[in-house]
Amino acid sequence: MAKAAKKETPLMQQYNAIKVKYPGALLLFRVGDFYETFGEDAIKAAGILGIVLTKRGVEVSPRQH
Repeated sequence: MAKAAKKETPLMQQYNAIKVKYPGALLLFRVGDFYETFGEDAIKAAGILGIVLTKRGVEVSPRQH
């Protein structure tokens, strides 16, 4: 049996809609006291800011991508 596709959260729906409209922009979303970014934007931001890229509680080196 095939896995069901994960439902896109409202935050990701908003993120993807803005990326379609402004594909060259690097997007950051304020979530509580933190800023989050996703996908290629996260990789770019980590390199620019010299910060560790994380993935849902797991540290990931930007060089692994």
